Amino acid sequence: MADQERDAPDRGFRHKPTLYGELVLLRPVVADDVTALTPMFLDARTKRLTGSHAADAHDEARARAWYGTRAGQDGRLDLAVVERATGQVVGEAVLNAWDADNQSCNFRIALVPTAHGRGLGTEATRLLVGHGFGRLGLHRIALEVYAFNPRARRVYEKAGFVAEGVLRDALLWEGERVDAVVMSILAPEWRARA
Repeated sequence: MADQERDAPDRGFRHKPTLYGELVLLRPVVADDVTALTPMFLDARTKRLTGSHAADAHDEARARAWYGTRAGQDGRLDLAVVERATGQVVGEAVLNAWDADNQSCNFRIALVPTAHGRGLGTEATRLLVGHGFGRLGLHRIALEVYAFNPRARRVYEKAGFVAEGVLRDALLWEGERVDAVVMSILAPEWRARA
């Protein structure tokens, strides 16, 4: 009975795990992570790729207060991406918009500029998606990626996400309207890849 309880899926996001990969570990994000994440908040390219407008300007005190409340959230899971080789926080990976009735949620990830192109995001994505299906009992994990971010789309495809539609003109960025591609992965697809 104890083994069944230990292996049974968690039915909420209140438990904040630490997940270990070869390149990264994911651990609960805390207010002190804001210092390491600030380059991500200030980077013009990251703002564009995430659709963060100027009105979303970085305010360190507000960010620290917000990150300080993540541990108490039951409807989402915010984890810091830590590069194992250096011990440095290099980003965040998040499951949010939890729909318990339909066993689904949203996924997002962002990394500081110096962490791009080294496989850290790919591994972090796989770790958190695997946790979502294996421990949280999710059936569907979805995301949106803007059309001008093919690198992120490739990362998501490597993890098994499939494009399922387009939100036309979803973002107005510097006078240009940009589509967002909706992607998702289902638990049976994830298990078939394992």
